[in-house]
Order: sequence, then C-alpha cells, then structure tokens
Amino acid sequence: MEDVYSEAQLKRATSGVKIEFFARPAVELARGLLGCVLVHGRTAGTIVETEAYLGLSDLAAHASRGLTERTRVLFGPPGRAYVYFIYGMHECLNVVADRAGEPGCVLIRALEPLTGIAEMYERRNWKGAVRGLANGPGKLTQALRITRAQYGQRLDRGELTIREFREKPEFEIGVTPRIGITKCADWPLRFVWLGNACLSK
Repeated sequence: MEDVYSEAQLKRATSGVKIEFFARPAVELARGLLGCVLVHGRTAGTIVETEAYLGLSDLAAHASRGLTERTRVLFGPPGRAYVYFIYGMHECLNVVADRAGEPGCVLIRALEPLTGIAEMYERRNWKGAVRGLANGPGKLTQALRITRAQYGQRLDRGELTIREFREKPEFEIGVTPRIGITKCADWPLRFVWLGNACLSK
C-alpha cells in the first residue's frame, strides 16, 4: 500500500494544465487525458482509460437530451467537472470538452493509483490488489472522494485538478467501443493505455 509518489514528489514531477488544454473536441481530449494525473486533495492517480461522448448527436450522451439542470455544465465552457449519480449508487466524473455551446465530454474510466493509496483503500473498504482500487468510473470517484459537490468546478485549479507529467510517459493507445451503454454502442470512443494493469474489466 506504499505510495508511488509523496504529495511533494508528485507536485514536482507534474505541472498543472491550463484551461485551454480542455478546449478541443471530445475525442482529442479523451486521447490527451491518457497519461495525465487526476488529483483530489491528498489522493491522485494516472488516467489510463477514458471514453468520449460527443454531445447532441450522440444518443449515449446525457447532452443529447438537451439542456437541463443536470446537464447545464456540459453546455458551458470547457475544463469543468460534470459529476453525476448512476444506478443509485455510483458517481462518475466527466471532463467538459470543446467550447461553450458544444456539449462534448470525456468520462474518466480508470486510474493507476499514485498518491494517498492507504486512504483509497480505506474509502473503498478494499482488500485486493492496488490495480483494483480505481479500475472503474464508480471506483475511482469513491477512491478519490469525488462527489456531486465538485459539479461544475474548474479542473485547472483548486483541490480537484488535472496535471501533466513533466516527462511524459510513453505508451500505446488502444481504441474500442464504449462499455455499458446500449445506444451508439459500436462507436469506437473508448481509449486505453494498452497493457496497463489498472484498466476496467
């Protein structure tokens, strides 16, 4: 359960992204987020799996139903957190992409834990291997204690942020259809760090 980095080491090894980082189409952002670090307070993990949701034309996307109180952040500026509750038990984190009025987003599906691992174990009440701590969208929000309280927060500053390694890791990106949806299910919009042990099952 030892951390890969201390908080101080991780801060030195990474740099914060600017808000402009998020201002690109959801597919590009989904690829660009792989290998970045999601930080919430004292806990952090490398993003190893994402899914792109394309907005109004994508029937699997919440935004396809139009502007509602739930989806309003998707229609605003990029780089904000869209957190929603699903199946009456899980919260999922999405990153708003593109630009205001174009409601694309990226679901963060899996992390490789880096910092605050003991806290993640406690929050998840997890007894297994580290690779199972955050290998799913509901698992990672529980491990990092991300809730709807973070809805709409900017991801370039504050306690919930996305950072980049100063020395970017090298890996291959795999592309598959998205998981756990019934509409537009064959669209190849899931992106993974090929071979990473922390991918969702």
